[in-house]
Amino acid sequence: MTGPGPLGPDGVGRVRGWATRAAATARAAHLTTAYRADRTEVVRNPHLTAEWARHTVHSPALLSAVRRAIGPDIAVENTFLVIKWPGLPFEVPWHQDGINDRIVLDPRRSVAAWLALTDADESTGCLHVFPGSQRRGYLAYDAEPDTGAVRGRALGIAGVEPSEARPLPSQAGDGCLMDVRLVHGSDSNTGGDVRIGLNIRFVAPGGCTVRDGSDPSLYPVSGTGW
Repeated sequence: MTGPGPLGPDGVGRVRGWATRAAATARAAHLTTAYRADRTEVVRNPHLTAEWARHTVHSPALLSAVRRAIGPDIAVENTFLVIKWPGLPFEVPWHQDGINDRIVLDPRRSVAAWLALTDADESTGCLHVFPGSQRRGYLAYDAEPDTGAVRGRALGIAGVEPSEARPLPSQAGDGCLMDVRLVHGSDSNTGGDVRIGLNIRFVAPGGCTVRDGSDPSLYPVSGTGW
């Protein structure tokens, strides 16, 4: 599974206006209040339980970009709400979104989205990406040690040079699409404000294989191929 993929030679593209800046910021304020006491860092699959997340995965601007990449029939395979609290260590190591111990995504029929609910810059732990790294295909990976913390931490990948990474700052209401093989990660939040983002894995029919042969339990959002 090598080659440039559906998002061109860099393997990443911007998504503008999946929500207004005001709407994204207001939602972030509610989430900050809801999760501050426990300092929750990762909420798995909020699109299955929270109306705001279901609304987000149906964003017209977002789905328009996804359709251009993988076609009209689109489903959500997984979502993660990620909250980086100021001053708390939470580094997401280099990883690829389309492969882990449970699933493998077909890079011709899938794409990953990262949506900013707050402004994200280098101080608050914005994404860093390796443009063009998707052309190497899926890389060998190792699971992180189990520390007992439920953080949803990504899978570490060896053999990448940090100096080749490019920061991808985003304003609230914007975000990006990534080839599911694109190597990316993010640092801890050393700024003064919370950093909140929503990760979404979108697939077209046939785009997701579950390693144990079970049904991937997709959540259709567009098209009639489901």
